[in-house]
Amino acid sequence: MPSGSTPLSKSTFDEFRTKVAALVTDKGTLGLRTLLYDTFSSVEQLSECLSLPHEENVAGLVDIHALQAWYHTVMDQSDTTFAGAITTVLDHLKHGIQVLKPGQTNIFLIIMENPVFLNADSLSQILPKLCYILSTLSQHQRVEFAWVVQESILKSSSSHGARAHFFQQLVGIVQQFITLRIVSNPDENMQPSLDDATMWATQTLGIFSAINDANSFIPYYEFYNESIEASIDLKEEYPKWKSWEGLSFCNYPFVLSTSTKGDILKIESMVQMRHELQDAFFRAMFIGVNSPYLQIEVRRDHVIRDALFQVSPLCFELHFALDAHVSTDTICLIQYSWRGKALTILKSNFRISFTGEEGIDEGGVSKSSSYGMFKYNDESRMCWLANMSDLRDSETLEEYNLMGRIIGLAIYNGVVLDIHFPLALYKKLLDISPDLDDLAELDPDLCRGLKQLLEFEGDIEEVYGRTFVAEIETSVGERQTLELHEGGANRPVTAENRQEFVDLLVDFLMNKSISSAFQAFRDGFDLVLEGSALQLFRPEELQELICGSPLLDFYALEKTTQYDGFDKDSFVIKSFWKVVHEFTEEQKKLLLFFATGSDRVPVGGLSKLQFIIAKNGPDSDRVPTSHTCYNVLLLCEYASIEKLKDRLLTALANSNCGFFLN
Repeated sequence: MPSGSTPLSKSTFDEFRTKVAALVTDKGTLGLRTLLYDTFSSVEQLSECLSLPHEENVAGLVDIHALQAWYHTVMDQSDTTFAGAITTVLDHLKHGIQVLKPGQTNIFLIIMENPVFLNADSLSQILPKLCYILSTLSQHQRVEFAWVVQESILKSSSSHGARAHFFQQLVGIVQQFITLRIVSNPDENMQPSLDDATMWATQTLGIFSAINDANSFIPYYEFYNESIEASIDLKEEYPKWKSWEGLSFCNYPFVLSTSTKGDILKIESMVQMRHELQDAFFRAMFIGVNSPYLQIEVRRDHVIRDALFQVSPLCFELHFALDAHVSTDTICLIQYSWRGKALTILKSNFRISFTGEEGIDEGGVSKSSSYGMFKYNDESRMCWLANMSDLRDSETLEEYNLMGRIIGLAIYNGVVLDIHFPLALYKKLLDISPDLDDLAELDPDLCRGLKQLLEFEGDIEEVYGRTFVAEIETSVGERQTLELHEGGANRPVTAENRQEFVDLLVDFLMNKSISSAFQAFRDGFDLVLEGSALQLFRPEELQELICGSPLLDFYALEKTTQYDGFDKDSFVIKSFWKVVHEFTEEQKKLLLFFATGSDRVPVGGLSKLQFIIAKNGPDSDRVPTSHTCYNVLLLCEYASIEKLKDRLLTALANSNCGFFLN
């Protein structure tokens, strides 16, 4: 309580608003400012007067809609009063003059709703104090504050849009401060992670990010901060994160986009490669020097088996003749060196050629969409690992292991794949258990049936006649019934145990029935991408890293395209973009596939694609061609837009016939 102020009796928000309204009506400006200052500069009064009725030592919730409306009625007469009072209470908390008691963390939500933060000066002066206190809260206080924010938003409106708006305002205040802080920093070379105020604000965002993870008020990417990404040096941030020497934004991955996290993953892989290359002398001594590329030649109808033979470290041979005079220590050194060599080769940039096909692009074809081996759901158009309950042979498991390595290699080489796994697979790779919503994405029809079971109000045992068993289709197309637990075939599903049945069935379908296949798949994936940088990703971000962005923004691509023999004002180029912008989504995907070897959008969007349009001679009847490995589209200097469109569509219509056109 500020010295010289008069203690106020506790009152509810309604009573407090009545007092304020009376002073506003009587035009008692001095009395109004005194009341507001005394209230907002006191932790106890602020916590009690502007919250909803609550029990002792339990934080009072905030009626956000009513609070915002009330602020609007008094703000014109009290902006400086609010700023001064809020500064006072935050300073008192920081220096221990006032102490935060259980149930009083609601004051931070009340403060953040104040329009004082719409003023840039107030934002830059007050928010650092607030973020400092929030970043130093005890774990119990953090949990209490998060609960206050969550429940206040949920109770303030039943509309998802309104809830998202309330929450976005809170996040936006902190994001705006971080951006202004970085942009206005006079030292352009100073890393943001060295600025205390920026890091306090980032830690505050972490609290809101955790709240959002539990409630999905706003999309996760609303926490990305472009100013942070534009100003940090990842080669400095990554070592700090790994060594725990100082704060690093890698500790707060929610502010970093998928593209930036992908760069961190590449840095980690490069570091691992350097460590492996420290043994290069020994490998060269015993084994010899190899090509910097992993060359793979496969037949289109035997992609998996051919690639397995060539990619698996188990299939490389030493070609080293050991005689009886070689010591045991030398043999161990050779074996260790060979393991390092195999992993180094595995992490090399790979080059793929198809037997009997040209694919000459000065380095071989590095992208192809021909693969299989997974079960496909016609309704969801998603793939899932085949049930392995009846299949344990090592050859099949090695193929799953290979698929994991191939996807890991694709990430390592920056290749975007046209694969259609549900989010559940990426959750499992990040050790997050799939749930019923994940099953809904994979098998919508089954999930609808399970939800109907959970909501059914009749006699479940009589109508459904289900027991605790699962029916699956084996790898050879046969139907098989398996118990969800011991004795499950004799246990009927009832209203009392139906939730348990659904939980066990989801766990069986998403985990247990594919356990051996997924473990082999994951072992292969981890072999290539061993390290801790994967923990920075959300499942959605890992999916984007592998499959690319779903947004086909060709206007963004146009802005970043480079030209060889043309310029952006050339007639052919203007005609080309006019034609392309009128394409359907499918035609745009065909163009991407024709020019780059994949119809997937790279991480970060099409603006990240290093796309080149090069001149391929004067006007001609020839169709456009491409160098897919280098994302180069070759165009003749067509005389008319009609001819360009006709030749381009002809090329796209024939783009699936191997690599002969491109």
